[in-house]
Amino acid sequence: MLRRTIPAVALAVAAVAIATAPVLLQQPFGSQTARGLWLAHSARVWGSPLTIALAIAVIWLTLVAGRDARWWGRVLLVLPVVLVVGAAWFARQNAFEWWFNRLAAPRFVTVGEASFVEPNDLVLAIGRDGDAAAFPIRLIAYHHIVNDRIGKMPAVVTY
Repeated sequence: MLRRTIPAVALAVAAVAIATAPVLLQQPFGSQTARGLWLAHSARVWGSPLTIALAIAVIWLTLVAGRDARWWGRVLLVLPVVLVVGAAWFARQNAFEWWFNRLAAPRFVTVGEASFVEPNDLVLAIGRDGDAAAFPIRLIAYHHIVNDRIGKMPAVVTY
């Protein structure tokens, strides 16, 4: 049983590593390296098919190992299955969408009412046909995107 359990656990851990690599390596507010971003992107692209393949392998290994196992051994074999199925599900999610939600009801104020903007805050400013808007980068950094209109022109502001 142990001969088949160790590879199942190792494959489940590999699936978890593949599924979580994009979140762990792609730090939106931390320092990033070109290699780390390449690894995160590769794990994001290939994570879904790889974790499915690993899930199939782990389930097969645990079924084979479970035939010879005692009841407590079968119970322990549930752990790698749960890990790999969870990793396969997580690899299909976009965790960054969970973190960076759009602003549900943005409120725009005049310059005089913008007390939340500090004097040294950087802003993204847009002007068109006599209309203008400024978007504080500090506030956009969390949401990353603002859908707006500058006068009659639709605008998508991102940072």
